[in-house]
Amino acid sequence: MIPLDPVPRPLDHLTLRGRPGDPALATREGVLDVAALEAAVGALAGWLAEQGLDRGDRVATWLPKTRLACLMPLAAARAGFVHVPVNPLFKHLQVQHILSDSGARLLITQAARAGSLEAADVRIVTEDPPLDGASLPPSSADPDSLAALLYTSGSTGRPKGVMLSHANLWLGAISVAHYLGLGPADRVLGVLPLSFDYGQNQLFSTWAAGACVVPFDYLLPRDVYRAIERERITTLAGVPPLWAQLLDIDPQDIDISSLKRITNSGGALTRRLIDGLRDRFPRADIYPMYGLTEAFRSTYLDPSLVQTHPESIGRAIPFAEIMIVRPDGAPAAAGEAGELVHAGPLVAQGYWQDPQRTAARFRPAPEWSQSGGTAVWSGDTAVADADGLLRFVGRDDEMIKSSGNRISPNEVEEAVTAGGETSEAVAIGVPDERQGQAIVVVAKGDGSAEPGLRERLRRDLPNFMQPARYVWLAELPRNANGKLDRAALRGMTS
Repeated sequence: MIPLDPVPRPLDHLTLRGRPGDPALATREGVLDVAALEAAVGALAGWLAEQGLDRGDRVATWLPKTRLACLMPLAAARAGFVHVPVNPLFKHLQVQHILSDSGARLLITQAARAGSLEAADVRIVTEDPPLDGASLPPSSADPDSLAALLYTSGSTGRPKGVMLSHANLWLGAISVAHYLGLGPADRVLGVLPLSFDYGQNQLFSTWAAGACVVPFDYLLPRDVYRAIERERITTLAGVPPLWAQLLDIDPQDIDISSLKRITNSGGALTRRLIDGLRDRFPRADIYPMYGLTEAFRSTYLDPSLVQTHPESIGRAIPFAEIMIVRPDGAPAAAGEAGELVHAGPLVAQGYWQDPQRTAARFRPAPEWSQSGGTAVWSGDTAVADADGLLRFVGRDDEMIKSSGNRISPNEVEEAVTAGGETSEAVAIGVPDERQGQAIVVVAKGDGSAEPGLRERLRRDLPNFMQPARYVWLAELPRNANGKLDRAALRGMTS
């Protein structure tokens, strides 16, 4: 288990933590050991430094899990730029918004993806940069300086960029590597998108522990089983839909005995999923976790407690202070529900160029906080028991969490009404065991336009934002203020 060193360092120094000769990154392009990883990061940073950019400029990537996509977070940080990873599942409308909002000066992507974009004020590179040029040494960046913008949907409007510093990302890596007990012998299968904080941390926490990460894009759940066998994977992180997919099929003669650690976030594990995972992977510890991009990760449940407390999200991770706060600002008593508030050095720096939403979510910690400073007021309701174990109660905003993605209802509604098939629509998340929540759209009309609407949305929205079902009404109900009555509409979707 790596020590809990609370002193943050420049993010690109993660390449210096492994043992020479040990594997660090295994992709389709081959395996890089620790020394080769450091050399590749230095060379890519050197190439970036020659692109005529100014320190602090944003550099975006829109890529699958290639070697280049894995190197960019550290190389951009080493060169003094801010990395903006774009979810490879996003379609052109979301990508163009992120490029515009972030003010990215450079986008590294593939030719086919670049062809879907309209003219934008960004230079686009579609070929992998050379990794044999002048190399930059490890940086001396201020740990509090900005290192990345991770875009996540808000309760209103389009995706917003969460500002993460070197310190945020470094300490998050150390924290996770510590409580998971990662070590040099571990091999981590990276199935999550690198644009997620959860997926990106798989790179950082693995390298913090001197272990090897195997980024992996899969089509079928059996591909994941085969990768575990082929790569002798010890650690697998996922969201509930992945576990449901894996449990739906029999691995048959595939050897999955190397797996010793499963981590879950992006939605709660049900008792059925927990029991299924324990039966399928009897040698693996299960780590349920809770987090939000604005503070990276908040809690985890010790594997020894999963069987007896399957509904719990556990306790604070290292470097996090987690409080349950009553509406009057006082600490909630055991068994009393309140808002989950996260303070400490993992708290992000706010939303990019959005002071209004930053002020609403990032507010001073309660006076009784041990960490003080700025805290993330999650808007989620939680309760702690007498032993300090936390349980998630509900989400106060209207966010939809599906397959590990936080989806803005407004963004879905804007897309639904954009083509003229309906003039009014409300998107609602309903419980779904496989996805966590499924999207149901209540729309004005008789339903005759639904086939064309579905066809259009398949072009305009990524798969995880596609509505699962439509409810058509002649008129949508409104409240006394003339606004759409979301509570009434929610009752129609059950």
